[in-house]
Amino acid sequence: MFSRLKEDIAVVFERDPAARSTWEVLTCYPGFHAVLFHRLAHCLWGSGLKWLARFTSHIARWLTGIEIHPGARIGRRFFIDHGMGVVIGETSEIGDDCTLYHGVTLGGTSWNKGKRHPTLDDNVVVGAGAKILGPIRVGASAKVGSNAVVVKDVAAGATAVGIPARILDSAAEPASGFAAYAVSRDMNDPIMKALHELIDHSAGTDERIEQIIAALAKLGVELDASSSRPDRTDLRHLNRIVD
Repeated sequence: MFSRLKEDIAVVFERDPAARSTWEVLTCYPGFHAVLFHRLAHCLWGSGLKWLARFTSHIARWLTGIEIHPGARIGRRFFIDHGMGVVIGETSEIGDDCTLYHGVTLGGTSWNKGKRHPTLDDNVVVGAGAKILGPIRVGASAKVGSNAVVVKDVAAGATAVGIPARILDSAAEPASGFAAYAVSRDMNDPIMKALHELIDHSAGTDERIEQIIAALAKLGVELDASSSRPDRTDLRHLNRIVD
């Protein structure tokens, strides 16, 4: 019991540079308090004391702003930074060394009984405001960017961003290390990249059209300024020149 408590305190110092003392962690960190309450509530839930477990988690929610269903399974060294607005559903499963920031939801997409919430493997980081929905799996060491909405599996080591979430190229990502707020070195949205490529292509096409117009002008073909298209007289003149 005390070894787990020491782990929970140590992980706060590891992942939050604002932590100054053990006393501060024990008294001023709602994420730390929520984890302690959940351990008690989960124990009660497993013992068949369902109402008492729910009431314990309800008290924890009132005190911390973090709602963790007592049925959720959470691994060791789990850290919730800031924490306000975090919701973790009943059938959620969270591995070891995971980190969640404020506003994260591990939610269900079905009213049916059974597995309906996400599974997070070890070392997953979920950025502020992200929503992971349904019985999907986020692989080990994956990152979910702030405000992303994830509705499909995320492979181990991948970085998911956007609405709905898309996978970024992780080639430039460090092999190890903690990334605060799940920020990637390359957070460019793939859709925005595609738009920029289309704009560049359009600009290049315009430049080529200007070159063609200049060449036609040298041949004596004048274009209608309103349409930038040669009229029939101009085309007949151009045909005579070409012939």
